Amino acid sequence: MNKQTKSVIIGGLVGGIVYASIMAGFDYIDGQNFRSWRFILNVSMFGIFIGFMTKYNIKKQSEKENNND
Repeated sequence: MNKQTKSVIIGGLVGGIVYASIMAGFDYIDGQNFRSWRFILNVSMFGIFIGFMTKYNIKKQSEKENNND
């Protein structure tokens, strides 16, 4: 597994878990119970979005580095 793939996976997982945890915290503050299906949905949807953004950023950085050489 190359460095880019690891970065995309780790970025997606961490971003998704942090976002879903914050949303679960807001639900808890509002007096709602923990809903595992919603937590999993938040992790997967936001994680996929962050993974795509990480991939895009890595691609742009590598293009920038190649142009500067």
